[in-house]
Amino acid sequence: MSCVLLASCVEGNRELTEADHSLFGTYVDSLDASLIGKWFNRYGVSSDADSLLAVLRRELPANGLDTTAFFIPQLTEDLNIVHLLAFDSVGVSINEVLPRLDSLLSKAYISYVTGQRYGFVQPEKLFNHLNMKADNSGYARLFDEEVKKPDSREAEQKLVSAERMSYLSASHPEGYVYQALKKQLAKTTDKEQCRKIAVNMERCRWQMKRPDETERMVLVNIPAQQLWAVSPDSILDMRICCGATTNKTPLLHSAISYMQVNPEWIIPPNIVKSDIAHHGGDSAYFARHRYYIVERSSGDTLNPAEVTSGEILSGRLRVGQKGGAGNSLGRIVFRFPNNFSVYLHDTNNRGAFNRDKRTLSHGCVRVQKPFDLACFLLPDADDWTKDRLRISMDIRPETEKGQIYVREHADNPKPFRLISYQDVNPKVPLYIVYYTAYPNPKTGEMEFWPDLYGYDQAISREMGSILL
Repeated sequence: MSCVLLASCVEGNRELTEADHSLFGTYVDSLDASLIGKWFNRYGVSSDADSLLAVLRRELPANGLDTTAFFIPQLTEDLNIVHLLAFDSVGVSINEVLPRLDSLLSKAYISYVTGQRYGFVQPEKLFNHLNMKADNSGYARLFDEEVKKPDSREAEQKLVSAERMSYLSASHPEGYVYQALKKQLAKTTDKEQCRKIAVNMERCRWQMKRPDETERMVLVNIPAQQLWAVSPDSILDMRICCGATTNKTPLLHSAISYMQVNPEWIIPPNIVKSDIAHHGGDSAYFARHRYYIVERSSGDTLNPAEVTSGEILSGRLRVGQKGGAGNSLGRIVFRFPNNFSVYLHDTNNRGAFNRDKRTLSHGCVRVQKPFDLACFLLPDADDWTKDRLRISMDIRPETEKGQIYVREHADNPKPFRLISYQDVNPKVPLYIVYYTAYPNPKTGEMEFWPDLYGYDQAISREMGSILL
């Protein structure tokens, strides 16, 4: 019988001959030789084949995956034929059914366990090939996480081992976010909502550093336009403004290391080019915005009235904005290492937080409650330290010592600079993520948000027929 022939190859009794390849056709040709016949033994089809089919029938839809993409209808049909020995009655050849069954069982196993453990999409490749840079010099980098690459060889090794079924059972993300999404999917009937949940489950499969692995952190979720500062005993939440669709906020993991109070803003070249350069020679514009121009080579401050647009664009000059009232960064900036020169910061445009859609920055994240965030990052700060921070940020002090200081220095130039720089020690992990379905860290309730950057659509296109 053909299944015995396949099994004999597995057991090392002989190699497949040219005649065997001709007999079994393209199915054995598409598999690594070491995988051929692994679902058969000398008695016929292994019980593992039925177990695999049962697991996939149950787990694929429960995990937001389509059964057809994993050959479930064909596997069901072929296994029934083999168990009933119904080859003649249904008019098919055993030499067609057995190799196909063998091949599709292996492909379904490898695809499922690898995808569940590593994801079906490679996010770095996907997101970093979505948008061209403004100057068309290449793709904009939007995703900067270290993600473990999928390796199907691991699954192949497990498939031929005695551990293959236990490995199959353990092939799912462990995090609470994935489990919450899976639970939500089970009680959702709307097709579009199911697809949204399934896309977010895919995000949970990517092997990278995750918020649900961290006790104390700052979490920014772009679609929610919200920030949560999470510690074991409290959760602070606030609105954010994030990057516009033309200047998307990058997705990354870092750690907030220090704060600057009343910072000067060294304006990035792309903003100088798009928003400022055409005002060259207009000293009133520069004065109104408290901008200044510095020659890079000498460090000399230049008179804006004498600087042309062409000179501003030459690269020889630097444009900045003085710290204090009216500064675009507001009163405080929260810094963390990253490859994009982005940061969290206060803003002089407080009204922006009243908008429903707050995708309006050049990529940085504006925070609604900057003082509260600073206090979260400094949990051991005493009352006077907090008041020095308040005074420096032009917030009314709460201690008597602080109130006396403000009265005694009322005639001094502002801003007061009792604190200009403050280390965050220990550093606090920061996650800038993109989930359109996610359990609210404060309430635990599943919440849904719009696909502001179109990333759900991109993942859905990439997964294709695999997605539910």
